[in-house]
Amino acid sequence: MNTESLLRDLREELDDGGLRGSFLVRDLHTGQEIGLDADLEFPSASLVKVPLAAATFERIRRGELDGATRLDVEPGRVTTPGPAGLARFRHPARVAIDDLLYLSVAVSDGTAADALFALTPPAEVTRMLREWGIDGVSVRHDTAELADTPAERFEPGEVHLAHALAIRAGTAGRGHPVSQLDVSRASAGSARAYVALLEALWRPSEIDPGVAARTRDLMAHNLLRQRLTPDFGSDATKWSSKTGTLLNLRHEIGVAEHADGQVFAVGALTESRVPAAIQPEAEILMARVARTMRDHLRSR
Repeated sequence: MNTESLLRDLREELDDGGLRGSFLVRDLHTGQEIGLDADLEFPSASLVKVPLAAATFERIRRGELDGATRLDVEPGRVTTPGPAGLARFRHPARVAIDDLLYLSVAVSDGTAADALFALTPPAEVTRMLREWGIDGVSVRHDTAELADTPAERFEPGEVHLAHALAIRAGTAGRGHPVSQLDVSRASAGSARAYVALLEALWRPSEIDPGVAARTRDLMAHNLLRQRLTPDFGSDATKWSSKTGTLLNLRHEIGVAEHADGQVFAVGALTESRVPAAIQPEAEILMARVARTMRDHLRSR
């Protein structure tokens, strides 16, 4: 099947499943790529924890921070809700910067990320991205803001109402009354922009090699593996990734390193029209679309 026909079929498959997305797969050795609305911007959600980690590692490299420095995280001071990590702690904790980095990326711990943002604010992370030549990813707020959405104002059995609001209130220009879903106000990026970041972390670039290596290592130990991992991870493939989730948004970026030497960067950013918080079918669909694109590129 030629590329044009394949992309048409994949777009229809996504639409039938209630998804709209920005997808890009790039061969990091040849530069060949295949994309589907690859320049369409989405709010980034937890994907921003990757540039935050890289920026923090860079400041450690420069001597501005010490990874062994322990920070006090007090209940009631850094209070980003989350399913795992420091947000679930009942008592004060003292955690080293290096360990906050692990929690932020590998466990997607928002409380850990916000402790790091207190050291390196979003505007500084964006400035460093621009220094590295990454122009399409913007970091505009910490992760605490991601918790202040309509979902927090509904009872657990009414979360679908928050998702319905998220789905219906968006504008054609990607604006939204919920600031975290407005690409002009939220941290945002496209599949192409995040694949550019991945390429800068996996290939020689303006990012210091040691900084890139440490960031890659955190992504390799990502514990949230229900989304693209089933279609990309295997005994013959190392899959390093980061997910992002907010209301009807489900994202994942990652790099597949195959035993035969091929290396592919993958960006899959999606929004759902289905008003439900738990949608395993959507995650299966986005993974299948991304894998099909990778397989097509790999067979060229």
